[in-house]
Amino acid sequence: MDFKQLEYFVRVAEHGSFSRAAGVLRVAQPALSRQVRSLETELRQHLFVRNGRGVTLTDAGRVLLAHGQGLLQQLERARTELEEHRGAPVGRLALGLPPSVGRTLTVPLVQAFRLRFPKATLAIVEGLSATLVEWLAQGRIDAAVVYPVAPSAAVELKPLLEEKLLLVTAAPARRRAAGPAAGASPRECRMAESVSLPELAARGLVIPSRPHSIRMAVETALAEAGLKPRVALEIESIAALLALVADDDSLAAVLAPNALRDLPPGPPLRAQPIRLGKGRATLGTRLFVATSSQRPAGPLLGQGLALLAEQMHGLWARPAG
Repeated sequence: MDFKQLEYFVRVAEHGSFSRAAGVLRVAQPALSRQVRSLETELRQHLFVRNGRGVTLTDAGRVLLAHGQGLLQQLERARTELEEHRGAPVGRLALGLPPSVGRTLTVPLVQAFRLRFPKATLAIVEGLSATLVEWLAQGRIDAAVVYPVAPSAAVELKPLLEEKLLLVTAAPARRRAAGPAAGASPRECRMAESVSLPELAARGLVIPSRPHSIRMAVETALAEAGLKPRVALEIESIAALLALVADDDSLAAVLAPNALRDLPPGPPLRAQPIRLGKGRATLGTRLFVATSSQRPAGPLLGQGLALLAEQMHGLWARPAG
């Protein structure tokens, strides 16, 4: 097996068609078919099922695709690192972000990256933290920002920053009546007094399903106090979650301050820190930078992650609401 055969196979699998893959690769379709057949002969397994609409992967093809995408990206990284020795960082940095982080970070990070590394490109994908760690181990991305995840020998985690978690509810009725109803913005809602864990447990929560980091943080804090959450709805979308909370006084959500930034107009909300006990400690979670412990870090990765940390600390220092 050589890298050309592997690349041809991966492109056919990604596009589901020999003709579309040939167009992307700019090779003749018969030549592409011969290379894939040669690979199947060498591996002594069929990789595709051919049909009138294109091709689908066999079980063996799915296994090879999972490895092949990572191998091709590692080859590209090796070429990039060799090129970087000749000047400013070049190449491609693939970064994974949770959706709640990406909505605030993506645009300013891309803008700063283009200014600082004009010869390099930045690719950003979004996914839940567990998915991002899986992609990192497979070599599909170079680094990721993640919430707490299960330890893995293949992934190195470095603390990035801490986020305070807030109980978010509809603003009191008198406040909603005093302001412009549908045109008010949640950003105008100010922080209110903190709430206790028993008060949190008494609210009907609109919350992501397990193993989302916020869900796990809430359940752990309540369990340590001998309490259980009242889960009214399991919702992953921040926009839908906030819309439900704003429309129903009986519902509440637990969110990081970042989720309350730069929202479109809508009914006002109230955000309250959650006390862990009689002291001043409040419920929170942490963000980490995840990198591979099995691949060397080139100059672009190191300098790109420094820029990431710089941008995040600046943006997360802005008050929410």
